[in-house]
Amino acid sequence: MRHDTHGGPEEPDGHEGQEAHGGHGRPGGHTAAREAHGHGGDRGGGVSWGTAARATLHCLIGCAIGEVLGMAIGTALGWHNVPTMALAIFLAFIFGYSFTMTTVLRAGLSFKAAVKVALAADTISITVMEITDNSVLALWPGALHAELSDALFWYALAIAFAVAFVITAPVNKWLIGRGKGHAVMHGFH
Repeated sequence: MRHDTHGGPEEPDGHEGQEAHGGHGRPGGHTAAREAHGHGGDRGGGVSWGTAARATLHCLIGCAIGEVLGMAIGTALGWHNVPTMALAIFLAFIFGYSFTMTTVLRAGLSFKAAVKVALAADTISITVMEITDNSVLALWPGALHAELSDALFWYALAIAFAVAFVITAPVNKWLIGRGKGHAVMHGFH
């Protein structure tokens, strides 16, 4: 899905359900929709920190659910750190994408189009978030060996998510300001 040129009458193939996309398929549609969502004009600028924070929180919730579920499963099965973290990261992406897909499917997009929107909206954000929070956990003394019943596990995880939020919010602000990342789904809210 390409969103480099905004407002032109030509739309790339694969944009099913454009009526639900805030008129983005009509001339001036992308620009008008971006301005309605506080994204300013052509490139960057006017994106508020509130918009970036909401996009980041949306991503964080999906990632947190997936990660905690993955860690719980890995721990319950007696897996070592690497396969447990791999499962947690995999589930973070699945849950992160599913939150976006649920929103855009409700707006009337086909499943295939919803997958494309979710991949465009969340991949960079989830990747930055996962690298950040897993790095914090890996560097935190004892965090990888803590059990789910240990306060250290939950304390370290909460701090890791907070650091990931702080690092990912500016990335999302930058992406949204350029019509990328979470900006591709704003017409579906």
